[in-house]
Amino acid sequence: MAKEQFKTMIGGQALIEGIMMRGPEKDCVVVRTKDGLKVDVKPRKVHKKGTVYTWPLIRGVVNFFDSQVTGVKALMQSADLSPEEEQEQPSKLDLWLEKKLGDKGFQNFVIGFAVFLGLAMSIGLFFLLPMLISSLLSGVVSNTLLLNLIEGVVRICIFTAYIVLVSQMKDMKRVFSYHGAEHKTIRCYEAALPLTVENIRQQTRLHPRCGTSFLLVVMIISILVFSVASSVLLSLIPGLAAMRGQVLYSLIMIVFKLLLLPLVVAFSYEINRFVGRHDNAFTRFMTAPGLWFQKFTTREPDDSMIEVAIAAVEAVLPEEAGADRW
Repeated sequence: MAKEQFKTMIGGQALIEGIMMRGPEKDCVVVRTKDGLKVDVKPRKVHKKGTVYTWPLIRGVVNFFDSQVTGVKALMQSADLSPEEEQEQPSKLDLWLEKKLGDKGFQNFVIGFAVFLGLAMSIGLFFLLPMLISSLLSGVVSNTLLLNLIEGVVRICIFTAYIVLVSQMKDMKRVFSYHGAEHKTIRCYEAALPLTVENIRQQTRLHPRCGTSFLLVVMIISILVFSVASSVLLSLIPGLAAMRGQVLYSLIMIVFKLLLLPLVVAFSYEINRFVGRHDNAFTRFMTAPGLWFQKFTTREPDDSMIEVAIAAVEAVLPEEAGADRW
C-alpha cells in the first residue's frame, strides 16, 4: 500500500451495484446498469461557516441526519437502476399516497419513513435492547459505572454478532465488495497516485474514516456519557437510587438515556473529525477497533467495481485543487 500524502474529506457509501460519493461541493451516485455506468451528480448543500449548523456538537447531529437522508435516497436510486432488481408493481397504498401527496410528496414520504424505520430499528437493536438487558441487573448491581459498562459490553456484542451475520449474506457480499472498492479508491487518491484500476487494486480495503468506525465510537462514547449522566441524575433526584430494581426506575433510566443519544452522536462526530485530521498514537489507537470490524464490512472488489469507485470519486473532486483536504 502506498503511503498517505494527505487526508481528504471525500467519503461515500456502498449501494446496490454502485457507490455514492460525497465531496465538499457535490454528491454523486454511480451505478453499473445493463447499459453501462449511470452517473448522477448533484450539487451538495453546504452550510456557511459561522452558522449554527456548523457549531461544534450541533454540526454532528445535523451531519448525521443529513447523511442518513442522502444515503437512503442513493440506496433507493441504486435499487431502481440495478439490473438485478425487477420492477414491482406499486401497491394500492402506494398509488393512493402518490395520488394524495403527488410525486414529490410521495417520494419525500417514502424517504422520511425509510430513515425513521432505519433509525428506529438501529436504536431498538443496539441501544434499547442492551438497556433492557442491563435494567434486569439494576436490582443486583448498585454501581452505576459498572451497570453502564455491562450495558456497553452487551451493546458491542450485539453489534459484533449483527455485523458478522450480515457479512455472510449472499447479497451483502457484493455490497461489501463495493464498500471495499470505495475505501481502496480513497486510499489511492490520498496517496496522490493516478486513479487507475492497477494502482487501486494494490491498496488496503480498510480505512480509518469509515461509517463502521463511527458507529463503534458511538457505542464506546455512550458508555462514558451514560455513566456520567446517570450519576448526575441519581444525585439530582432524591429517592431515585432507592428505586433500583423496580420497573419505574428502569423506565426512567431508559427514557433518559434515549434522550441523550443526540449528545452521544455529537461527541462521537467530533472525535471522528479529530481522528480524521490527525495521525498519531492516540488516533491510531482509536481507529484500530473500527479497522478490525471493516474486515467484515468490506471485501476485495473486482475490477468492474473499482471502475465504479473511480467514476464516483472523480465526479466529486472540487474545482479548486486541495479544497477537499481536512
